[in-house]
Amino acid sequence: MKMRPEAGGEALFTVTELAAELGISARTIRFYEAKHLLAPRRVGTTRAYTRHDRARMILILRGKRLGFSLREIKDYLDLYDIDRSKGEQLRMLSAAVKSRIANLEEQRAALEETLAELRAIERQAADAMAAAPRAPVT
Repeated sequence: MKMRPEAGGEALFTVTELAAELGISARTIRFYEAKHLLAPRRVGTTRAYTRHDRARMILILRGKRLGFSLREIKDYLDLYDIDRSKGEQLRMLSAAVKSRIANLEEQRAALEETLAELRAIERQAADAMAAAPRAPVT
């Protein structure tokens, strides 16, 4: 990955470089920028992403993979910028994770119930086919 240092020595990434490193499209990065989850600098007309932007993007992708909404992710990221002690951020994260776990547990229970019902129907259908007289083949 090519990184160019800025005048102050901070590494900057283009949208293409950042996308390639994270294995996503530049369009994905622009989408999260449009949703105000990222705010890259501008160097002329080019977006310039910092290591901080890269870290935020990693957290955004992780949050989406874990099923959090963009609103929840934005609230979490905004807290980090406000509360550098991370106390409120950690409390919010803990509550959000507990809620997500509870939701997934409910979904798992519903899936297990649905699977059990479908397996019962499958057995009934198989039993009915086995018990039915076969029509002669002509």
